[in-house]
Amino acid sequence: MKVLLVKDVKSLGKVGEVKEVKDGYGQNFLIAKGFAKAATHEVLKQYEAEQKKKAENLRFELANLEKLKEELSKITICIAKSVGANGSLFGGVTKDEIAHALKNQKGIELDKKSLECDTIKELGVHEISAKLGHAIHAVFKLEVKGE
Repeated sequence: MKVLLVKDVKSLGKVGEVKEVKDGYGQNFLIAKGFAKAATHEVLKQYEAEQKKKAENLRFELANLEKLKEELSKITICIAKSVGANGSLFGGVTKDEIAHALKNQKGIELDKKSLECDTIKELGVHEISAKLGHAIHAVFKLEVKGE
């Protein structure tokens, strides 16, 4: 009997492989436990269609992330903070404040967890790195001004 593996099965194969197994093993274990489906023509076509759709969605997502990366590279956001007598900031600029400023000023919503920076405690222009996913990193500028 031929089966299409839906999950990885130790000592048999990985997801998406079509394997020849004994009828009892295929029916009573693999199919019954949800590890495989009977490899009929319809099941194989459906699996191929799902894989094509997943690949298309991935290409679309990667294109959107690249577009966002380009957009972010041209952006500079400004945050005004109160400054002490010696020119240093009271407190600092956190990732949460950066994410809110990015959303309010440019309309781009990023999770604060995707930002890669420490709390900024100095005035001036700083480069902020953001992980967008799928190993795509973007860099934008943050200008911290004194009030």
